[in-house]
Amino acid sequence: MINVGLVGGTGYTGVELLRILVQHPQVNLKVVTSRGEDGTPVSDMFPNLRPFTNITFSVPDVKTLCECDLVFFATPHGVAMEMAPELVKAGVRIVDLGADFRIKDVVEWSKWYGLEHTCPEIVEQAVYGLPEVNREAIKTANVVANPGCYPTAAQLGLLPLIEAGLIEVDGIIADCKSGVSGAGRQAKIGGLLCEASESFSAYGVPGHRHLPEIKQGLQNANKNNAVGLTFVPHLTPMIRGIHATLYAKLKDTSVDLQKVFEARYANEPFVDVMPAGTHPATRNVKGSNFNQIAVHRQQGGDTVIVLSVIDNLVKGAAGQAVQNMNIMFGFAENTGMTQPAMLP
Repeated sequence: MINVGLVGGTGYTGVELLRILVQHPQVNLKVVTSRGEDGTPVSDMFPNLRPFTNITFSVPDVKTLCECDLVFFATPHGVAMEMAPELVKAGVRIVDLGADFRIKDVVEWSKWYGLEHTCPEIVEQAVYGLPEVNREAIKTANVVANPGCYPTAAQLGLLPLIEAGLIEVDGIIADCKSGVSGAGRQAKIGGLLCEASESFSAYGVPGHRHLPEIKQGLQNANKNNAVGLTFVPHLTPMIRGIHATLYAKLKDTSVDLQKVFEARYANEPFVDVMPAGTHPATRNVKGSNFNQIAVHRQQGGDTVIVLSVIDNLVKGAAGQAVQNMNIMFGFAENTGMTQPAMLP
């Protein structure tokens, strides 16, 4: 059993992480932090956790966090990088659900996130936590940069095609939709029921922070060669879920794409390649750590269309973070996450 800390436990990602951790047989939840809720029982804020924990929120304290084997950061960008150096020095392992260590080029990171990076040396050693790509490196990592939600859905849908050299990489399109929980738990006008309900809109069209993260992953899959990517996110009137519709031009239309995807993910516990001709839906993965994928060719032409769905709060955040923790400590990869998705 390991001692685990959570910095930033009051957001949607934080409560989802808590929901998984309080049921995890190998986790002793030692500390959950929130400056604004110091002294408040976690179950007062999140009554769904009442039967599972009596822990209270506390102010982040590095000395206390150093008593943990692993610390999750479910915080806005800029927080983890301030505390990470001291924790790493103390031998504490980190999974950051924020964006501080995802992009290897710290100048590029600063361009998109508007801050100067304070610990580029941690970025250099951090492992990008997409298990389907970096499982071996994650096993021994001190710091894991948990992928973003859109990047998870987009990369898993495109990787088999790029790795096998099956598509033209200069005109990839990622048309992605997310539920409102992806915007966080803070009070924002755009997240109000009257604003988001019965409406559908794109945002971040000139450029979204997840664009360089997706491109970085696809370029790595393309043997460090450039890719051309158009990424457009959309807000949909649902609470959770991401649907990525991905388009690319095939180099060879004779390839059995279904077999390519099935072979690539045959041993992946959380990637479900759907039967040919099917259409995955976000409701199929709600509350689960699964990614469902289907691959299509429209009218038998040279355009491949990949449909990739995840729960943005689970495989797109908290579930993938626990999956990474399980890998880091040698637990079965699905420990704590064996429940099927919730329907309806």
